[in-house]
Amino acid sequence: MTEATADPTPYVRPDVRGFLDYLNAMPGPRTHQMTPEAARQVFTAMKDVADLPVGELAVIRDLSIPGPGGTIPARLFDARETRQPGPVLVFYHGGGFVIGNIDTHAGFCAEMARVLDVPVVSVNYRLAPEHRWPAAPDDCEAAARWVAESPAELGRSVTGLILCGDSAGGTLTIVAAMDLRDRPAAVPVIVQAPIYPAADSSRPYPSFDQFADGYLLTRDTMLWFVDAYAADIAHSRGSPLLGRLEGLPPAVIVTASLDPIRDQGRAYAAALVQAGIPVVFREAVGTVHGFITLRKAIPSSQGDVAGYLAALKDVIVEAEAARVMAQAAGQEAVR
Repeated sequence: MTEATADPTPYVRPDVRGFLDYLNAMPGPRTHQMTPEAARQVFTAMKDVADLPVGELAVIRDLSIPGPGGTIPARLFDARETRQPGPVLVFYHGGGFVIGNIDTHAGFCAEMARVLDVPVVSVNYRLAPEHRWPAAPDDCEAAARWVAESPAELGRSVTGLILCGDSAGGTLTIVAAMDLRDRPAAVPVIVQAPIYPAADSSRPYPSFDQFADGYLLTRDTMLWFVDAYAADIAHSRGSPLLGRLEGLPPAVIVTASLDPIRDQGRAYAAALVQAGIPVVFREAVGTVHGFITLRKAIPSSQGDVAGYLAALKDVIVEAEAARVMAQAAGQEAVR
């Protein structure tokens, strides 16, 4: 694995370099210079230019989830019309807690549904600055609990939860896993799968300065997100790496080597290992934050996504097998 911190000129893939050169030469305001609404519109408009389409699926259905601040919009993606009881993946989109929605990540959610062969529920949690912390983690916890109950609207019998999200959604994935560990839902979380998460905003990390500008996600934009979200970064629901890690589910974690928050994801993976939690860690070398929704703009991202999903599928299969064996052992014990 290439160690970016050891080289003042880290490796950048050719297609990533082409995309960054195009992006950095574009005129107009940057994200941190826009209003939240304008930034949301730009991010949404980019999806058809930068990412692959949703493609064919048996089921794409909008859902309404009761939440602490009102109805939480969500969307079900499934490659099968009907299913036997099994796990469901709950997805939290990225965007710094300020931008992003179900549509911006629909292509990736559809790909997960096809490759992992599990239903995917994408959650449209409340955004800052209109709804500051802890509105987002509260919504994400509520949505996961709702899915765990196998509601009739979902049309699937749920045996376990896979929690997944990118960037801010990766942070929310970890927080939701902690919330459901401490106060279990109707079914357990069997896997957590954060993608380039902001796991710890309470302290400085070298990558934050090393990739502060010129690599898509900038320091200025990060600070703009932090100010809008207004989380308590000394609290485990603001910086989950500060929380207790024991008892969390197995993890699949991926980072990008040219990412200002790369080191936060690395630190979270290392801390889980130290806490005795099974971890599969991958780093997409030579690419930037946000690559899962840049598969058209950065074609090599398709390989990164394929590798991540292959690793995640293996861990899901293992976790589901362990659940079935434990259930059988429990039934045998009561005979």
